[in-house]
Amino acid sequence: MKGLRAKLRELYHGYSREAVRFQAVWLVFDALLIVFFMVSPFLEKGTTFLVVDYVIAFVLFLDLAARAWCFGSFRRWIVRPIVWADFAVLASLVVPVYAANLGFLRVLRAYSLINGKAFWRVVAKRWEDRSETIKAVANLLVFVFMMTALVHTSFAGQVSHIQSYMDSLYFTVTSLSTTGYGDVVLPGVWGRTVSIIIMLGGVTLFFRLIQVAMRSPKVRHPCPTCGLQRHEMDAVHCKACGTLLNIADDND
Repeated sequence: MKGLRAKLRELYHGYSREAVRFQAVWLVFDALLIVFFMVSPFLEKGTTFLVVDYVIAFVLFLDLAARAWCFGSFRRWIVRPIVWADFAVLASLVVPVYAANLGFLRVLRAYSLINGKAFWRVVAKRWEDRSETIKAVANLLVFVFMMTALVHTSFAGQVSHIQSYMDSLYFTVTSLSTTGYGDVVLPGVWGRTVSIIIMLGGVTLFFRLIQVAMRSPKVRHPCPTCGLQRHEMDAVHCKACGTLLNIADDND
């Protein structure tokens, strides 16, 4: 069992050709999963849909179980936000009909994809110096579409001005930007609660995006003394310990 656990750890977290190929397969699965989540609201909720839904749930459960087993410390694994995002997606898959309002949680799979190390190791390694900016953009978009889905599942058909997905997206963006034209208002305590969440969460993520976008890009160059991984592109000394660095210039 120890050998199998070590093998899984290498496949999920390693850099070998076999590990990268394995991680690439899961990234393809994630991409197909996100596509399925995007088109699922427009599909007929018949037997075929339920079969596909439960098969995806089973595969995702096996993936989570394997990740938990090979991580090393279950206590450290379970507190990671990316893990709870996957649990939320799994919950929405297990009860696709009886808890339709959980459908908005499926957008969190995009959060798991962008914030997972495999994505940067396999696909976006060339953009790793801008990873913080890309993650901030992705987190903002995930929040927008998750809140849009929540508004749509909760209020579409119940509020006269919310009849389509575009109406829900319009309300979400106007609330997030604090423009608040007032032409669409969500009724009741739940409507006000959702509006507050959109405004506070959206503004926070938007300012986070501005913050990371204004920073100078960094490159991955481990300091030989203290091990600090990322430095400014024109850094001469490590800002943590002062060790002289020799960062390669790609423009030469």
